[in-house]
Parts: sequence; C-alpha cells; structure tokens
Amino acid sequence: MMPRLPLIGLVALAGLPLIFGIVDPAIAVTGELLTLLIAVVAALDLLVSPSLRKIDFERDCSEVMSVGARNAVRVKLRNRNRTSVTVEIHDEPPGPSTIFDLPARVQLRPGRETTILYHVQPHHRGKNAFGKLFLRCRSRLSLWTLTDERTEDRPIRVYPDIQAVHKVELLARQNRLAEAGVRMSRLRGRGNEFDRLREYRREDEYRSIDWKATARHQELVSREYVVEKNQNILFLLDCGRSMCNTTDGITHFDRALNAAILLSYVALRQGDTVGILACSNRVERWCPPVRGTGGVQSLIRQTYDLESRYDASDYGLMVEQLRIRYRKRSLVVFLTHALDEVHMRNIGRHMRELRKPHLVLGAFLQNVPLHERLNVIPKTDLDAFQIAAAADMMASQSRQIARLEKAGLLVTDCVPERLSANLISQYLEIKARHLL
Repeated sequence: MMPRLPLIGLVALAGLPLIFGIVDPAIAVTGELLTLLIAVVAALDLLVSPSLRKIDFERDCSEVMSVGARNAVRVKLRNRNRTSVTVEIHDEPPGPSTIFDLPARVQLRPGRETTILYHVQPHHRGKNAFGKLFLRCRSRLSLWTLTDERTEDRPIRVYPDIQAVHKVELLARQNRLAEAGVRMSRLRGRGNEFDRLREYRREDEYRSIDWKATARHQELVSREYVVEKNQNILFLLDCGRSMCNTTDGITHFDRALNAAILLSYVALRQGDTVGILACSNRVERWCPPVRGTGGVQSLIRQTYDLESRYDASDYGLMVEQLRIRYRKRSLVVFLTHALDEVHMRNIGRHMRELRKPHLVLGAFLQNVPLHERLNVIPKTDLDAFQIAAAADMMASQSRQIARLEKAGLLVTDCVPERLSANLISQYLEIKARHLL
C-alpha cells in the first residue's frame, strides 16, 4: 500500500502547527493531536476498505499462441468482499511482446464474477510463460493506494502464426482468398488428372464433355479434372544473420517461417508432400516430407522453437544437404534476405545449382527501411546522398533478380507482410501451369 496525495496533504497540514510550536508550545500540542487523529483515520480507512486478497483470479488462454498475431487472453475476477470495489488490473505477458487493452479498470460487485479481455502479440517463438498479475485499487476514503501481486504458473508455447492458417481455411471455404491477398491463376483447376463425371455446366468447355456418358444418360455430362497431386514441396529456410533483421518487432525469419507454414497448409490440402530444411552455417533442423492435412501440425511442432543465428549462412552447405537428404524432383522454396549486391550474387550462384532436378522459387524479403527511404523527399545534401545510395542498392538487387529469372528460376521479391500471399499465389500458378 502507498499513501495518496490527500493523506500526504493532511499530514503536511498537521505538521504546520508543529513548526509554529517552536515559538508557542501550546500550538505544538494541537499539531500532535491532529497528527494522531489523521493516523487513526488512516488506520480505520485500511480496516474498512475491501481487501485485494479476497479477489480471486484465473487466466483463460490457449496453451499455444501465434507469433506476430493478436492472441486473446481472458482474466476472470471474482470479488469475495462484502462491498463493491473498483480495481485496476495489469498483466505481465510472455516477453518480449506487445500488450493491448491493458491496464484496465473494472468494478467488481460482491459475489460476482467479471471477465476482462485483452490481447497479446508475442515477438518470439518458443517456450514461455506468463508473469505476475497486478491489482490496484483505492481505499474507502481514498487515502491509500492498495496493491497486490499474484503469480500463476501458466506455461505456453509460442508457435508460428497458426491463426493465419485458420483465416486462409475460412476464406477458402467461402471462396474469398482474394481478401487474403492471394492472386488466383486464370488457369486454376485445369489439371490433367481425371477426378469424376458430373452434369454439364454452361461455363464448361466443349472438349470436357464425355460423349459416351452423355449418350447413356441422355443428358450432357462433363469430365472434371484436378491439378496433379503427390508432388513435393521443400522449404529451404535461411537461419543466418541476414534473417535477424526485424520489422515491427518481428524478425525476417519469423515472417519466412510463418509463410512456409501457411503455404505448407495449402500444399498439403492440395495432396502434395511438404518438408523443411533450415540451415545457417550448419543444419539447424530437418523435417522430412509429410503428407495429409494433419501434417501441418507436425511441421509446426518441429519448427516452433527455431531461431535465426548471428552467423554467416553457408549456402553451399544448404545445397549439399538438400541434395543428400532428398533427391526427388521438388519445388524448392528458398526463403532468404539479401543484404547487398555481393550477398545477392552469392545466393544466386548456389540457387542455380538446384535447377537440376528441382524447380526453384527464390523468395526474397525486401529491406523495408531501404524502400521507405526511396519515398522521402530530400531536404539536405546528406538526405539526397542517402536516397541515391538506397536507389543504387535497390537497382543492383533488381538486376540480380532479373538475371536469376533469365536463368530459369522463379523469383518473388516483396515486403515481409506480403510474403505469405505472394508465395501462395506463386504456388497456385505453378500448379496451374504444370511447371512441376
């Protein structure tokens, strides 16, 4: 508990007669009586005020949270005091993270349960836990600030952004994937694997009509084809120091891993197999290819504690290990971030080595501060020099990307927030064009 300004002011006023008591001892007696009276009133205020110890609490949240996403946390409070109490509440979320909608102020009625909802946005994956819960209220006469701390063992695991997986699934069921930024291919659905016969629709092509089935049923029947299944998708994740860069508190590696998990979910629903190889200057994690919609949970459990390291990436090692561990033709999605032209040239040289037997898609995360610098109007000579240097760096990287595309590699270059949508769009385009 801490004294509030009204109590401090009363004590100060009671001290004035004590000061004047130096001249007249009778005045000092008055000051002592006032001080004693204030002490009694302050003590009575503590006795009649509600006790924070009689407020029970319970956290209600998932044991698994998504990095970079807002995760709901509910705190249930129950007041066992005989009177109402207005409480300020704050919580200590798994760090580092951003907390929303706290601190909160709520009035608790006697014998009633009240629920407070707030959101936590974790910035790092891995095992973590909640800290203390802080309660604060005023005494009955507002002379004291009463505080209390509660501790509850609540371990959690911070996974990649699995909320995005549920969002994409919902939008896919409603045929609204465009709202997630996914660019649908015009050729989507033109597979060459026969799926089933169905009644003819007005938008069907005449060449899809099955004339034998039409003759038997005396009505138009179409053949329906699906895009090829059982194809292989391999993610090659760069865990080196270039992926330690952050945007809005989230590292490039977290963005890349989120995009890999999201595309894995889409690919597994398409009937493909998905594997992940994460490397820095060593092999950090190898997740053998899995199949089926439940495979995405296996990939999440195997990669949720992966972290990028402040070491230079060995791209030659990545290529070598990928060839050793998986030899079948696959779509290799290489997720990385190039720091400069020399770095980009080194990455491109090793990407070309994967062209046989694989189809390679290079996904490069753009340098957001560098792009933002290009849109600034220079005010000084230093600003003009910095903007020109940024433009030169971006132009050199664009030339390297053009060379990779000319060499037959697929490349996507985008800001981190657009990575997931761009990868899904590229994957659907590849499937529709039968490039794999």
